[in-house]
Amino acid sequence: MAINFINSNRNNESDHFRNEFFPNATNDDWNDWHWQLKNRITNIEQLERIINLSEDERAALSCPVNALPLSITPYYASLLDKNNPKQALRKTVVPVINETIFSKGEFEDPLGEDDCSPVPGIVHRYPDRVLFLVTDFCSVYCRYCTRSRMVGHSESFNSLRQWQAAIDYISETPTIRDVLLSGGDPLTLPNGMLEWLLSELRRIPHVEFIRIGTKVPVVLPQRITPDLVNILKKYHPLWMSIHFSHPDELTEETKKACTMLADAGIPLGSQTVLLKDVNDNVDTMKALVHGLLKVRVKPYYLYQCDPILGSSHFRTSVKAGLDIIQGLRGHTTGYAIPNYVIDAPGGGGKIPLLPEYYMGRDGDDVLLKNYTGEMFRYPDVIKDDKTCD
Repeated sequence: MAINFINSNRNNESDHFRNEFFPNATNDDWNDWHWQLKNRITNIEQLERIINLSEDERAALSCPVNALPLSITPYYASLLDKNNPKQALRKTVVPVINETIFSKGEFEDPLGEDDCSPVPGIVHRYPDRVLFLVTDFCSVYCRYCTRSRMVGHSESFNSLRQWQAAIDYISETPTIRDVLLSGGDPLTLPNGMLEWLLSELRRIPHVEFIRIGTKVPVVLPQRITPDLVNILKKYHPLWMSIHFSHPDELTEETKKACTMLADAGIPLGSQTVLLKDVNDNVDTMKALVHGLLKVRVKPYYLYQCDPILGSSHFRTSVKAGLDIIQGLRGHTTGYAIPNYVIDAPGGGGKIPLLPEYYMGRDGDDVLLKNYTGEMFRYPDVIKDDKTCD
C-alpha cells in the first residue's frame, strides 16, 4: 500500500527529480516501495545520468576489486548533490577509489562476528541477547558497512531453513531475552515474511522483546506503510534502531515515516557512525540529534567507524568523537546525547567512551570537572558513620 506524503518544497524537489530522471513514473509509482526497489541505481551508467561523477568516483565504480555493490534508491538519489562529490550524503553511498586501499588494522570481519556464530545467521556475543541476520539485502549500501563482506551478494532473504535453525537455537537457549533483527535490512522483507519471523519469535516464552535495526525510514521511507505499521505493533514490546548519518536525511518523507512508527507505540532510537568529513563536528551532530528528537527518535549510539577493509578515509580519530560528546554535554539536553562507543575489534563488544569528567580524589572528596571546565568537589561516603547511644 503506497502513501502520499505531505506537499512541501521537498515534494516539489522530488517531483522535479522524478520528472527529469524517471519521466514514466507516476506519483503512485514514486510512493510505492516496490517501485523504488525495482528502480534502484546499481551501475555506473545509471548513476552518471544523475550526478556528474568525479574521476575518483568513476575509477572506483570501474574497479573490479570493489566487493560492496552499488545500490541507491531513486528517493535517496534525489537527495544527492549533482555537482559536489564532497557532499556528505553523496560520500556515504557513492564509492571512491580509497575503498580498494586496505590499511593496517583493517579486517574483513573486524568485530569477529563469524567467530560468535553458533548457527548461520546468529551472532551470540552477549549473554542475554543475540543478533539475528535475516537477510543480506539492503535497499541502499552504505560504503562504510560493517558487513560489507557479506551483504549485497545474493540480494535476497536467507532461506526459511536457515531462519528455522536460528529460531530453534533461540528457542533452545533460555538465557536469550532480547533478539535484534538485522542483516542486511529486515524492513526490505515482504510483509508476510517479516510477520512470520516476528510471530515465531513471539512464541518463545523467554524472548522478552524484539528489536529491528534498519535504515529503511531514511533511504526508503515509502516502505513505512499503514499495513507494515499494523503488523509491527502486534508484536510489542518491539523497538527500532534507525541508522541516521546526517541532518540532511531528515526530509519530510523520513519525518512522516518516523511519526507513523512512533504513533504505533514503537520506541525509536538512532544509531550513527562517526564519519570523517560527513558528521565529525559538533554543529553537524547537534543539528542531527536535535532533528531526531523532534521526530521522537532518541539518539542512542554514536559509533566509532569499524575498521573494515578500505575504511581509512571514513575513520576519524577517537579524540574527534570525544570532542563531539564534550561539545554536546551540558550544551543541550541529555536526551540528545548518544552513547559514544567503539565496537571492539576481535569481538570485545561495545565499549563506551566519555571525556574526562572524573578527575580523581582529594581525601574524602571526589574531584569533578563540569562541561565548562570548572572544578567541583563531591563529598563521597567512603565509610559508614556510626551513631553513639
